[in-house]
Amino acid sequence: MRYPKRIGRLPVPGRKVKLAMAAMLLATTMAACGGDDDGDKSGAPKAPADIPTLTNDPLTLSFIWFEWPPAKALEDFANAEYKKLRPNVTVKVNTVPNANWHDAMFTQFAARKTDFDIAILDSQHIGEAVTNGNILDITDFVKKNIDTSAYNPYLLAAYGQYPQAETGQRDENAKLYGLPLLGDTWTMIYRKDLIGEKAPQTWDEMISVAAKCQADNPGVSGLAFHQANGSDAAAVTYNTVNGVYGGNLWNAKDRKIEGVLNDAAGQEAMDVLVNKMKPLTAKGSGNWFIDEVNASVAQGKACIAFQWIAASGGLLDPKQSTLGTTREQILGKLGFATLPTQKTNLVPLGGMGMHISAYSAKANQNEALNFMKWFEQADVQKKWAAAGGVPSRTDAIQSPEFLNSSPFAKVYADSVPRMRDMWNVPEYAQLVNIENTNVNAALNGAKDPKQALDEIAKEQQKVLDASRKKGGGGL
Repeated sequence: MRYPKRIGRLPVPGRKVKLAMAAMLLATTMAACGGDDDGDKSGAPKAPADIPTLTNDPLTLSFIWFEWPPAKALEDFANAEYKKLRPNVTVKVNTVPNANWHDAMFTQFAARKTDFDIAILDSQHIGEAVTNGNILDITDFVKKNIDTSAYNPYLLAAYGQYPQAETGQRDENAKLYGLPLLGDTWTMIYRKDLIGEKAPQTWDEMISVAAKCQADNPGVSGLAFHQANGSDAAAVTYNTVNGVYGGNLWNAKDRKIEGVLNDAAGQEAMDVLVNKMKPLTAKGSGNWFIDEVNASVAQGKACIAFQWIAASGGLLDPKQSTLGTTREQILGKLGFATLPTQKTNLVPLGGMGMHISAYSAKANQNEALNFMKWFEQADVQKKWAAAGGVPSRTDAIQSPEFLNSSPFAKVYADSVPRMRDMWNVPEYAQLVNIENTNVNAALNGAKDPKQALDEIAKEQQKVLDASRKKGGGGL
């Protein structure tokens, strides 16, 4: 993947900003769960199966995403390639800081008026948007225009289906509200010159290798990973370790978290994260997210790091790295591998889908449908891969255009069958806020690890139980 040659900066919100964000998240999610909203509770409005006549007048098709290299890559790619088909259309990808991404979309959704036509939603945002009727139901459109057999079923489910039956599966009869835009997962980045050419194969081995590397190389930390109390940073890190050590985030069928998340496997995962992994991180890394991990790797200050693949392109830029003056020299020191296994081989599902705003003008909704149909074609997906995207079509994932595009493309291809998502429910914003706060506190020594995990399970269970009483909830 050849993203724009920059690592970028993602601000980490301060305490006051976090508190304000938490209040907004609570208000927005309560609206999704019933509240006083007088909107249509029956679900999202339907898009037509056939694309209506498109306008020949100048039109700007607006997206909303967060600030990172793929956003610029998408805008450049669409304006170069989609204009060949629709010269009257200009694509604009508006961006906001990652920490504000959810609120930037859902405050406009709550007002029933958006300045964007296509919302790029995290998989976990879909339930909230569907429950409030904020995005179009594109089930009939997909049946008529998209070859669903060309995708791994779970990627279609994760980026568009609601509700989801079970992580890793897709219900062929379920409705679809979006289509894949960018696939993603974590890659393990390791210093080949410090730990050897072969990547650690198990999580325990990885920790042992990182500890030795740290001891042997003063000034270099054994590990670098996301720990921040913002976006979903700390939560994804814990959930990844939880999955690897055989834990579960919840029992989706029974909407049960307490006693599941904090069972023996969950407690072991928290102990590994806080007491074995955290001591191998750099001093002051308790609020690290994407940029800080990238900077640590680029400056040669980490033996092993974990990062989203879609955010890793800048690591190969000699202008930003102390590891070499050429891409080849950097790759002589950096290796990229799928995550180590332990009791399971699970990896976190990242990436996002495209979803059409229910409040966009009809001409723009029509254009959005046409764009989605165009974007999901095999040849376009391969071009998107070559331009810096991470495709979701199986033929594009396995194509030379993608596999040869970066040293971590094969990591993604090999990881797709191993992916596990979080909770795809309208209450997601509250659930992730609870988990981020407590995991971050445990990592920074403000809470005992067991106490933190028990509090996460207890508070998340309260959210689901309260929603059920109000008639909310997606499963």
